[in-house]
This record gives sequence, structure tokens and C-alpha cells, in this order.
Amino acid sequence: MDIKEKVDKLIHRYRTNEPFEIAERKNIPIIIEPLGDIWGYCHSYKRIQVIHLNSDLDYIDQRFSCAHELAHIILHPKVNTGFLRMHTFFSVARIEREANSFAVELLMPDSILYTCEHRSIFEIATVCGVPEELAELKRSSVKFFYPNPEHAFLY
Repeated sequence: MDIKEKVDKLIHRYRTNEPFEIAERKNIPIIIEPLGDIWGYCHSYKRIQVIHLNSDLDYIDQRFSCAHELAHIILHPKVNTGFLRMHTFFSVARIEREANSFAVELLMPDSILYTCEHRSIFEIATVCGVPEELAELKRSSVKFFYPNPEHAFLY
């Protein structure tokens, strides 16, 4: 099952694409605290997944960070990226890219794209709370739904 399918299944199961609500319904505690330059992270304590978000971020960025951390819990439940970065030569780029793709798919479901077809992918990303630089992740996944993605959105 690819990331888009996992997100679609999650949205269907919980009938929402709101990451805070999904985390609450999955009994994942969210701790909002000062984290300096870090947007957020997740960890497991006695088999309980916990999401930490930076209190210095605005709500839109906290929401994206929550979706990103939720992705790590769902896609990579046993991976400790902090440990991998500090103690191994393993590249975490793929894991972070997958978490970003998951967050983009969650916050920008296809149903929203279909109702905003006269907007650019970047405008839609802004409305959905997705950082503009990550909007490309969604545009690349749209090609499966439109024969020519350039016709789907204004760029």
C-alpha cells in the first residue's frame, strides 16, 4: 500500500483529515512545548507514541508538524530518526520525504484539489496549511488522476 492509499484509508476511517483529531482518536498524546529550532518530533515511551510540537510555531505550522509526526508513527513506528542521525551513517532523507508526502496528502486530499481546479497548487497549499516548498509533492502525485497535470492546475 503506497502513502496516498494509507492516507485515504486513514481519512476514510476517521472521517477527517485533521491531524490533531486523528491523533486524539488514536490516543496519541500531543505535548506542545518550546523546542527551539525544532518543529516537532515523536517518540515512544512504554509503547505509547507521543508527539511533541513547538509552542513557538503558529497553529498552521503546528498542524503541518502534527501531520508529519503522525506520518512517522504510522509509516515508521519503530524508527528513531534522532538516534539514526546521531549514531549511524544511515540517511534519514527517505524517511523524512515519506513523512512530508504523507502530511501533504493528509492536508491536501484530492477532494480539495478537485474543487479548486482554477487555483495554482501553491495557492491551494497555502490555504491547506502546507509549506509552499512541499506543494510539489502533491503536484507529482496528481499525474495519476490527470493525464496531463499541467491541465489540472494553474502554475
